[in-house]
Amino acid sequence: MKKIYLVLTYTGTVLSRIVKTWTKKEFSHISISLDENLEEMYSFGRRNAYNPFVGRFVHEYTDKGTFKRFKNTKCAIYYLEIPDESFEIIKNKIDEMYPNRDTYKFNLLGLFAVSINKKVTRENYYYCAEFVKYLFELSNIDQNLPYIIKPEDFKNIDGITEVYTGYLRDYNPKEIHKIA
Repeated sequence: MKKIYLVLTYTGTVLSRIVKTWTKKEFSHISISLDENLEEMYSFGRRNAYNPFVGRFVHEYTDKGTFKRFKNTKCAIYYLEIPDESFEIIKNKIDEMYPNRDTYKFNLLGLFAVSINKKVTRENYYYCAEFVKYLFELSNIDQNLPYIIKPEDFKNIDGITEVYTGYLRDYNPKEIHKIA
């Protein structure tokens, strides 16, 4: 068994405030990380921290880009133990997508459709929660997630364990292990 980490965040950007208003939930974005240090963290979001209009498949960093620009980003970090085979499928898919990241676009239309309880899909277009759900489906992680997915839906999956809540800038996995 290996662990994946699900990182729920709220930056306070205009788009995140809109999503928060629609969902009436604390967090508006989700990323998946292949390690507890969040060095291999991926999602669909801003390509450039200063341009909210161009979204892509992105490698996210806690201390660079959007999360550096929005220092008061709130987060909740969870881990889920999954079979080694499922982990490898997720890792391989990310490794396949990343070199071709410009062919993947942010599904802004799909994100807005969520607000009216509709699903709009297009090939190679994802919003953050849609991407994480896609990885779950691809790797046969059966979590009975809703058809129309939102970031906080992942908080309710079987076997998930919360490891941290607070500001993303303050997350330190070494400190978490001292407490646990």
